[in-house]
Amino acid sequence: MKLTITILIAFVAGLHLYFLWFEMFAWTTRGKKIFKKFPKDMFEPTKSLAANQGLYNGFLAA
Repeated sequence: MKLTITILIAFVAGLHLYFLWFEMFAWTTRGKKIFKKFPKDMFEPTKSLAANQGLYNGFLAA
């Protein structure tokens, strides 16, 4: 049981670290590929908002 809980916690922390990377460093490059229905010119003005969310996810991963 303890092993299962540890694996689940590591998985959730890994997800938050992925979101940190995506929102802080890949928002303007990969974001356009992932969110295809969004306008292409939306990503650059919202870069600081995404970085803020990425930092928040980093704190959750810790």
